Amino acid sequence: MRFAIRPIQSRDDADVAAIIRAVMSEFGADGPGFALHDAEVDAMHDAYARADRAYFVVESGGRVRGGGGIAPLDAEPGVCELRKMYFLPELRGRGAGDALIRRCLDAARTLGYRRCYLETLTGMDAAQRLYERHGFTRIPAALGNTGHFGCNRFYLLDL
Repeated sequence: MRFAIRPIQSRDDADVAAIIRAVMSEFGADGPGFALHDAEVDAMHDAYARADRAYFVVESGGRVRGGGGIAPLDAEPGVCELRKMYFLPELRGRGAGDALIRRCLDAARTLGYRRCYLETLTGMDAAQRLYERHGFTRIPAALGNTGHFGCNRFYLLDL
C-alpha cells in the first residue's frame, strides 16, 4: 500500500477524530484519562496550527488512514511530546509508522526541541517496538502534565 504524509488540513479533522476514537477503542483506551477525550480531537488542524507544533496525516488511496504530531510538553521546557499517533489496521506494518515518526522527529528538531516524550499503554506492543527502533528509551514515570492518567508506559528520546 502506497502512502503519502502531509501536514493536516482542516478538511481532515473528522477523519482524524474518527481514527483516534477507533484505534483507542480497539486497544481498550476509551475510558477517562486517555487522549480521545482531549478537547483537540475534534479540531486537530486548529490545535496544531501554532508555530511550536506540527501534525501530519498519512493518506493512502485518497483517504486519511493515520496521523501523528508533536507539541510542547506542559511544564517541561525544551521537551515536546509525540502525540496522537494512530493508524487504521490496513496501514499498519507497511512502513508508515517509521516514515511518520521520522517526519515528526525532524519537525521537533527544526522547532528547536531537545527531547521528545511519549506516553502509551500496555498492549500497544507494535507501537512500543517502533518507538524503541527510533531510539526512545522507556522511563519509569510520566513527565509533564498531559492529563492522560490512563497511560502506563512512558518513553523519552534525546533529539
